[in-house]
Formats: sequence, structure tokens, C-alpha cells
Amino acid sequence: MSAVAESSAQPHGDTGERSLPPVTQLGMTSLALIVAGGIYLSAHIPKHVPLTPAIVLLAASALLLATNLFLLSRVPDFPRDRFFDVAKWALLGYTIIAGMIEYAFLRNHLKGGALVVLTLSLVVFAIHVPVLIGFTVARFYNPEGATASA
Repeated sequence: MSAVAESSAQPHGDTGERSLPPVTQLGMTSLALIVAGGIYLSAHIPKHVPLTPAIVLLAASALLLATNLFLLSRVPDFPRDRFFDVAKWALLGYTIIAGMIEYAFLRNHLKGGALVVLTLSLVVFAIHVPVLIGFTVARFYNPEGATASA
């Protein structure tokens, strides 16, 4: 078991609250990289766009997404049912949003490498935001407290 997964199983201080991986911090960094890549590409359109910086930002963002998903999968006793209940509906919403943005790209005749990089950036965006929403709900979910108050 990795050191992160082992440390996430340990109680945090005297509160009995478990320590979780830095999902929110990694997610926000990933989204910042996606936004920076989008701004970079948008600043150069409609002229020729050097794609290397945007590809590097996209790759770093995708790596953070993969790291986040891996770290979340290693957390013991994480309420995955609650996570997936929330994340699947958020994913539906963000897929629609990403589709509308993609339509705007196509309607404005964006082509080539810039379209590919922006489309992949939308995919990372449309996955990472629901992961963050699902994580936020699941981390504070307490089934014992919910039944005790009912």
C-alpha cells in the first residue's frame, strides 16, 4: 500500500476524522492548467497557434486528473456509493456544458491541432469538476449521523 493511502487511513488528530488525499488542491491546479492552456490558445486564434505550450499544460492537467482518481481509489472506507451518486449527475451536466462549448468551437470554424487540444481540455474539465463535486459531498457524508438525526 502506498504511503498516501496508508496515511489516509490514519485518524487526523483527536477528532477521529480521517485524513484524505489533496483531491481539491490537485483538482483546482488541474483546472487552472486547463484554463491557462485555453487562454493561451484563444490569444493566438485565428493566426497560427504554436501548440507545444498548450499540449504541455493539457498533459500536466491530465496527469493530475489521473493522480486524483488513483489517490481516491486507494482511500479505505470512502463512501464511493455517495460519490458516484453525486458525480454521475454532475458528469451529465458538465458533459452538456462541454458539448455546448465544443459546438461553439465548431461553429466558429476552429480546425486542426487547436481544436484537438481544446476538445481534450474540455474532456479533462468535464471529468474533473464532477470528481470534485462528488468528492466534496462524499467526504462529509456520515450515514450514522443521518440515521441518528432522522
